[in-house]
Amino acid sequence: MREGQQTHVKSGEQAPDFAVPAVQHDRTICLADYRGRTPLLLGLFPGLYCPFCRRALAQMASTSEHLKSLGVDSLAIVGTKLENARLYFRFRPTHMALGADPNLTTHRSYGVPRPTDTPAFRQLMGDTYVNPTGDLQAPQPASAVAEALAALDGYQLTPTDQREHQSMFTQMKGQFLIDRDGIVRWANIECGGKEGLSGLGKFPSQDDLVRAASIVIGVTR
Repeated sequence: MREGQQTHVKSGEQAPDFAVPAVQHDRTICLADYRGRTPLLLGLFPGLYCPFCRRALAQMASTSEHLKSLGVDSLAIVGTKLENARLYFRFRPTHMALGADPNLTTHRSYGVPRPTDTPAFRQLMGDTYVNPTGDLQAPQPASAVAEALAALDGYQLTPTDQREHQSMFTQMKGQFLIDRDGIVRWANIECGGKEGLSGLGKFPSQDDLVRAASIVIGVTR
């Protein structure tokens, strides 16, 4: 919930402006860069400590090539410090545009939920078993699956990752398709459906994203 009360930005609403530092270049990326020029798939992710985010970023980067052929640009904004993002993507380069937003200002303005860290929420995390990517042999408690996937990946958290994990691990992910007039035409929010927390780590497939983008630009597929 945005600021604990309002819901996320929905289809038909004006996309909030944003301005974040670019990961690949020494410049600022703004929504105004795309308005009047091209539709945009905007992905909002927590820090790189999150294995679901790392997988979703790789998938989104792959999908961005297909969207580009439809005339749709892609931008992923990651909730981590700029230096940490540059370190990560130095070893995992991508052609997809990237921005860094360690204060999660863009996530808040788009209303991507960040549940309050309470004993009840932690209990729910422990009681909910997930295996959204199928990488684990069996579903594990949501509270333990990130560590299990990190071990499987051989991923070593940086000190920045560790701090961000402690401070923002409840932050959910969101994807928004914005038309060239700056209007949101499609949105997907992690755990936003009927399945609730059991939807943790699920991300729209490439086909889902291409289909949504095709509708936005008036292409039938």
